[in-house]
Amino acid sequence: MKKGEEIIIRIDKMKYPNVGIGQLDGQSIRIKGALTNQLIKGRISKKRSGKIEARLLEVVERSPLEQSSFCEHFNICGGCMLQTFDYKGQLELKKDMVKALFEEAGYSIPIDLVVESPEHFEYRNKMEFSFGDAYKDGPLTLGMHKKGHHHDVVDVPMCHLVDEDFRLILREVLNYAKTQELLKFNKRSNQGFLRHLVVRKSKSTGEIMIALSATTQACNPKGETFDGAHFVDFLRGLNYSGTLASILYVKNDGLGDVVSGDIECLYGRDYIVEHLMGLTFNIHLYAFFQTNTLGAERLYQTAINLIPDMNEKVCFDLFSGTGTIGQIMAKHAKTVYGIEWVSEAVEVARENATINKLDNCTFICGDVFEKLSEIEEKPDVIVVDPPRSGMGEKTTKAVAAYDIPQIVYVSCNPATLLDDLLVFAKCGYYAESLSIVDMFPWTGGVESIVKLQKKSM
Repeated sequence: MKKGEEIIIRIDKMKYPNVGIGQLDGQSIRIKGALTNQLIKGRISKKRSGKIEARLLEVVERSPLEQSSFCEHFNICGGCMLQTFDYKGQLELKKDMVKALFEEAGYSIPIDLVVESPEHFEYRNKMEFSFGDAYKDGPLTLGMHKKGHHHDVVDVPMCHLVDEDFRLILREVLNYAKTQELLKFNKRSNQGFLRHLVVRKSKSTGEIMIALSATTQACNPKGETFDGAHFVDFLRGLNYSGTLASILYVKNDGLGDVVSGDIECLYGRDYIVEHLMGLTFNIHLYAFFQTNTLGAERLYQTAINLIPDMNEKVCFDLFSGTGTIGQIMAKHAKTVYGIEWVSEAVEVARENATINKLDNCTFICGDVFEKLSEIEEKPDVIVVDPPRSGMGEKTTKAVAAYDIPQIVYVSCNPATLLDDLLVFAKCGYYAESLSIVDMFPWTGGVESIVKLQKKSM
């Protein structure tokens, strides 16, 4: 086999993250996005160091486990890769992917619990849509990146992961942009106006946030500046089932394809209110908050259930984000210390702790490894919930050095979880078992929870 050669191959199994693996001529070949038992056509894209990868070109024969898709945007939008599996089949597939990842590394760990998402459809409380075109110099689109083509954007007016308020906003904002002849941002020339549309909606209160991410350049061919008041009047005139609480203009002149920049509040306030596990949280635009609210309750409850006793204990919430886990623990603990490097998240955590009248929480801004040494008290309980990149070796060793009996690790990326568990193993900790919590139905994403035990000498 040579690079560029086309092949036909049967997928034997999958490994996280969403990589199909098949055998051809006695060699293992990996194809991202190919599903178990599919017969696919692919093109060899990489061959070095004994590893062969191919790009998926076509599904020649579906897996017998697949069914018809429920989505009008199937095979066009790049999301929801598992939408042709029934829900039970998805859970099994996710379990098998994580299992294969650990088995390949020689790390033995039983997966003893698979927790379902409470909602299978319309579960997301946040979506980030992109402005663009479905093909070069095509008409304006607003939606998700096209499957296999990251630079192209396709309209997804019937997306089933969000409720009708999201779909209404998506359709109407696109119509508004076309009617007002607003210019889309060109990533090649860095010229134009429209970049992203972010929508958040609280599951508990129904409050809606709409944030337009756009440049400060002229917004139309006439060279006019953006009329925020007109945009507000348009949005306030829509018929929502929830309540419009926040309209923001993100002044995004950065070069990266991300939502960033100074925020101007055009209407209402710059946050929406969410309730979770008996606590109240103000959710700001840049704040991290689990995108599946009801699933988050199951995720956090599953993690908390692994802690035998928090009463009058000193608890560490590391990589604490907006302090959700820390504040849940604070209802029982003596003291909670949260460490998070994103300053905006720390500010929100402190704000929410005040709202919830929790005076036993201290949230510290900075690198976890560096800030641990500044806390004089030794923890009785440690919960870590790092970003996708994981904890890293030096931070993992610093956490293990506290030598406490148990550590609870919440992970959004089983691959970096595995890396950190291998370091913990060298430090005398072993994982009893792994629990999977499905926060993202129809997609390949999964949350994992591990309870680490200190080996007895």
